[in-house]
Amino acid sequence: MIRIYRQGEFSAKDIQNRASENAGLLAEVEKDVRKIIDEVRENKDRALYDYTERFDKVKLESLIVTETEIETAYRNTDSAFISVLEEASRNITEFHNMQKRSGFEVKKQNGVVLGQKITPIKRVGIYIPGGTASYPSSVLMNAIPAKVAGVEEIVMVTPPNSDGKVPDSILAAAKVAGVTNVYKVGGAQAIAALAYGTQTIKKVDKIVGPGNIFVATAKKIVFGEVDIDMIAGPSEILIITDCTSDPKCVAADMLSQAEHDKNAAAILICTEEAYANKVGKEIENQLKKLPRYDIARASIDNNGKIIIVKNIEEAIEISNLIAPEHLEICLDNPFDYLEQIKNAGSIFLGKNTPEALGDYFAGPNHTLPTSGTARFSSPLSVDDFIKKSSYIYYTKEALGKVVDKVSLFAEKEGLDAHAKSVKSRFNCQKD
Repeated sequence: MIRIYRQGEFSAKDIQNRASENAGLLAEVEKDVRKIIDEVRENKDRALYDYTERFDKVKLESLIVTETEIETAYRNTDSAFISVLEEASRNITEFHNMQKRSGFEVKKQNGVVLGQKITPIKRVGIYIPGGTASYPSSVLMNAIPAKVAGVEEIVMVTPPNSDGKVPDSILAAAKVAGVTNVYKVGGAQAIAALAYGTQTIKKVDKIVGPGNIFVATAKKIVFGEVDIDMIAGPSEILIITDCTSDPKCVAADMLSQAEHDKNAAAILICTEEAYANKVGKEIENQLKKLPRYDIARASIDNNGKIIIVKNIEEAIEISNLIAPEHLEICLDNPFDYLEQIKNAGSIFLGKNTPEALGDYFAGPNHTLPTSGTARFSSPLSVDDFIKKSSYIYYTKEALGKVVDKVSLFAEKEGLDAHAKSVKSRFNCQKD
């Protein structure tokens, strides 16, 4: 049963800390993951085959998903779903096209040129989870911004099913999104392969995509060898309402995240106790009908919360402290409050904008900061797949005007060679 609180009876940290997040477990996971990474670095493909047989219970003959397999999967996928994939792809592409950056160049009259150039990352690896569910939406959300950014090679890794295949829907999404290569490997071993390379899988420059605690830990460990997008925790939703929203809809939106993961969090902030009780009853009614009942049940019992506040301003204040991954503003006038929202991964405005729209179809990215990290980080975007390089040009005359200033700065820092490197252009350095 979901718990009901009043302001002051909880902290933001209580919500951000989930049941699985304890030091003992994390330490044990990190130990296991480091062992897997070391094994992959040493034995490469052989380790990938061995871990796939051990964890996924399938003995593979090849890690590669062939072009024929991808085409067959595309043909075998329901045409109605292909149509939805393609329309969602267009929406995602259109939104991310608006994020594209241009370099700039400033030519000053004194012989100085300053600028910034934009270069796509050359090779990117995307991780797509398997296991309890398959996520073709994650294929689109991770691959499309990379493609829009101009990434040359988009490599996808995902665990195989027990029959040694990747689900048709995943491969169909990969084709629609423009993925370059697909490999049948998952878990921490897949992250290690992308970070360090094997005989079959070439090393990438950046790894993106969601995963379980083992995948997240592996990404954390290999960061620095390669770049990563973020360390994503369990999913979360926070809903703000003035109690005029249909309790059935609010309950359904909360359960849409609860069914993701036992450690997912579903939070409602409202202004009336009677309404809170109605939503609580609706959650119980709807829970019974969910195929993923056990997962959603654990999520609601362990991490579900309804918070009663005096007004919407107080609700927004709490929301900004929590910094939720998904924030629904279920009000008739949501744009009146948009400016007050400071910390949120993605914001869903109004009573007819369920979070699921963002997961699949609307266009903005669904790879979002979790566990309070929306205080300082952003959704996955085209920016994650580019590099910005600055450039500088000075004529000798322009350098001559600042040589003494630059040299003085260097000398104040005790870096004589820096000073001499500037003075040397004018043969005025002192021995």
